[in-house]
Amino acid sequence: MRLVGEDPEITPGGSRIQRHDEARPPEMVPSGWEGQERIEEHVAQHLGPIETVFHELVSEFVHLDVLIVEPTDERPFRTLVTCGMSSRPMEAEDPDDRYAELLIALPADWPMGEEAWSDDRNSWPVRALKQLARMPHEYGFELGVGHTVPNGDPAEPYARGTDLCCALVAPGQTTPEAFDALDLPEGTVRFHALYFMHPGEVDLKLEQGMDALWSAYAEAGVTEIVDPGRPSVAGGGRKKRFGLF
Repeated sequence: MRLVGEDPEITPGGSRIQRHDEARPPEMVPSGWEGQERIEEHVAQHLGPIETVFHELVSEFVHLDVLIVEPTDERPFRTLVTCGMSSRPMEAEDPDDRYAELLIALPADWPMGEEAWSDDRNSWPVRALKQLARMPHEYGFELGVGHTVPNGDPAEPYARGTDLCCALVAPGQTTPEAFDALDLPEGTVRFHALYFMHPGEVDLKLEQGMDALWSAYAEAGVTEIVDPGRPSVAGGGRKKRFGLF
């Protein structure tokens, strides 16, 4: 990642705050790539049949589709998985972390479809999912487990009706362990979940570290299933100016 200034900020909780500068020049890319079919097969094998695919008509940096697995008795919620983030490697320090895809889960009754998504209160989780999957290629940084990305600087709520304002990348709790990685010829693709955060939870991670936040999530039963109105596990907190950490 490009850092602003020579020395990154280190928070009391040990998080290393990095701030990116301007995005790279837009680069238009075609649809389709060699690993797409393998990822679709992997999702179907471990999570269930892919009922819908949101295809991009115009793509910058990577062609990014969203695979949607409908609710089942075993998995009573929708699962949305990106397909295309791993078509290019990230600028990761560890070569094993260069390729990744992201996922979220939505309650079974979440409003779906073009008409419902004209309201940002319904569309923001998918918008955030796609934005975050594209960001490593747009700005040139690694996005992996433990990284947190705010919605703007300073962070603002993703939409009306929610205080959630930041995304944490962490292991999925609704997915089987066998789903977490897929070996492709160019490297291993890691599948990470997004957890949308309250301002106070951001403060908790900054001040006490990832372990403290993860323990609080476990105690409260927070998973990657999006709940815009869930209470904070750390109180109200205050908004900070921060970058990726």
